[in-house]
Amino acid sequence: MRICFSLVLTGVFLLQTSCGSDDEDARKRPLATNDNDLPGVLKKGKLRVLAENSSTSYFIYKGKRMGFEYELLREFAEDLGVELEIITVNDLNEMNQRLNEGEGDLIACNYAVTRERQDVINFSRPFYQTNQVLIQRKQDTTKESDEVWKKYHVSDPLQLAKKKVDVWRNSSYYDRLVNLQDEIGATIYIRPTQGNQSVEELIEMVADGAIDYTVAERNVAQINEKFYDNLDVSLAISFKQNIAFGLRKDVPLLKKRLDAWLTKFMKKEAYRFIKRKYFDPYKQPVGATTVYATAKGGLSPFDHIMKAEAQKYGWDWRLLAALIYHESKFNPNARAFGGAYGMMQFMPGTGPKFGVYPSSTPEVQIRGGMKYIDKIDKMWKDIADPMERNKFILASYNAGAGHIKDAQKLAAKRGLNPKVWEDNVEKMVMNLGKREYYSDPVVTSGALRGTITYKYVRGIMARYESYKAMF
Repeated sequence: MRICFSLVLTGVFLLQTSCGSDDEDARKRPLATNDNDLPGVLKKGKLRVLAENSSTSYFIYKGKRMGFEYELLREFAEDLGVELEIITVNDLNEMNQRLNEGEGDLIACNYAVTRERQDVINFSRPFYQTNQVLIQRKQDTTKESDEVWKKYHVSDPLQLAKKKVDVWRNSSYYDRLVNLQDEIGATIYIRPTQGNQSVEELIEMVADGAIDYTVAERNVAQINEKFYDNLDVSLAISFKQNIAFGLRKDVPLLKKRLDAWLTKFMKKEAYRFIKRKYFDPYKQPVGATTVYATAKGGLSPFDHIMKAEAQKYGWDWRLLAALIYHESKFNPNARAFGGAYGMMQFMPGTGPKFGVYPSSTPEVQIRGGMKYIDKIDKMWKDIADPMERNKFILASYNAGAGHIKDAQKLAAKRGLNPKVWEDNVEKMVMNLGKREYYSDPVVTSGALRGTITYKYVRGIMARYESYKAMF
């Protein structure tokens, strides 16, 4: 149930880099004349935010709206007593233009404050600081010798000479690499990408081996590092930069109110909690059961509970065990990204609905987990084959049924079988992180880091087969 991010993520682990550039169109266009300052926001009862679908700004996970900036602005909107409306922007090159045309009141896209951007828009008080880091792969010892790996691994910015680095053209990453060339006195082959390709898509391409390097803010890189265990995000290539919300230049009252609120809110534990939730990696508590099968002759200390609870719903307890192992390695105290907890990795907003809390016993956790699985199962009754339906259940458990329904619709639209997972719906799941797919009109749940869900289903089904051979 871990974040594979739906990301509205829709995809979508986007940002300063992600966020739009200060292009000439945005600079030349006249500011909107309608009342978008604070009195207008209060009168409309709505704060409109132009957001990027990304792991830092805004995404949907298991039906829940999430994102570091989203949660901050939700608190701000509550303080104002207005509704928060999120308007996702698929082409980041349009961000400033759409703000200045009055389509939104704020920009939230992990926006770094730069002098060039300040020519076009205004910024709130900074609420976070981060620097840019190089995204590269760790050594694959099964394929690469130390000698080969050292040719590609960059441990110092000087070693970027003659390296090919893919970044969005209208981003501060691109500008930083241009400046870095002068600083190191050598050419970096900067390969520009378009505004409809997010930094998180580029990070995934590095992880998959499609490209060798890209650049991201450290906070974005650290979130994405949790999803790809072969990434190295340790090398900083810039000084720290301020991250802030973007505003139009003609809304001084809204800026003043937002700045004052941020100054006050950032001193509270609530701010520190939100920040930890997204940027401070959880470490698995000591005691996760990983070798029980070989030491005790069973899969876990909880086999009897899994058998009893799975039987109530006609589920194979070995499939339940494979899911739980993947989620937590049978650790009742496991904690993960976004506050997910327990053996079944319930999200804070979901667990209580099934009677499961962080302090619940293993029996209660497993019982609640099976209730949740049964609820998901009922969503897929139109898939008659139980084994085929199980794959859709697993995918929904991981990503949320909304994303999988979107993948079904995309599959049908492209001539694939919407009721078959392998080589059909799973293909569309993997594509949901790409803007050309998650911006399709049939998609309603936004972007998803689909390769995570793809690997999740395949990994659990493979473990299930091995468990069936053992027990």
